[in-house]
Amino acid sequence: MKKVFFGGSRNLSRLNCEIKERADNIIARNFEVLIGDANGADKTMQKYLAEKGYKKVIVYYMGDTCRNNLGKWQTISITSNRNKKDFNYYITKDKAMSDQADYGFMLWDGKSKGTLNNIINLLQCNKHVLVYFSPNKEFFTLKNSYDLDNLLHKCDLPTVKRFNHTLQINERLSNNQKELRLA
Repeated sequence: MKKVFFGGSRNLSRLNCEIKERADNIIARNFEVLIGDANGADKTMQKYLAEKGYKKVIVYYMGDTCRNNLGKWQTISITSNRNKKDFNYYITKDKAMSDQADYGFMLWDGKSKGTLNNIINLLQCNKHVLVYFSPNKEFFTLKNSYDLDNLLHKCDLPTVKRFNHTLQINERLSNNQKELRLA
């Protein structure tokens, strides 16, 4: 069974008709949905899938407590040796979902480094990612670093430089793909 890692920015909490249509395609194709337990895009998609009565969902969470599981689906707890619940703590869960998924479906506001990190993780594994880029209200299918580079050119340069510094995009994607034109 094909698995889709759904994720997105915490400040995106609405699904428009186009996003719902893509989610309906996932349901129609009987894909398993791997999703986190965060507020924002995760919780909003969980609500939509629960309203549809979709059962093929697994909710990943960190530690002992799942923050959101609106459909009472199967859960997978991921542990970390980090005590501080910061960015590096939660990316452990996201990496597990990237590794298990066949595809990604991300809702990205162009600002969330967590969502961008998920996109990079999936591309590093040579997995395609459908990205809804909310600033332009457009979908992009990313298959490689060239596609990511084109998407990043829709963001402002200081933000992209900050992303590259924080997430080390070129270093992570340069092993099997071309270097990004981050300037």
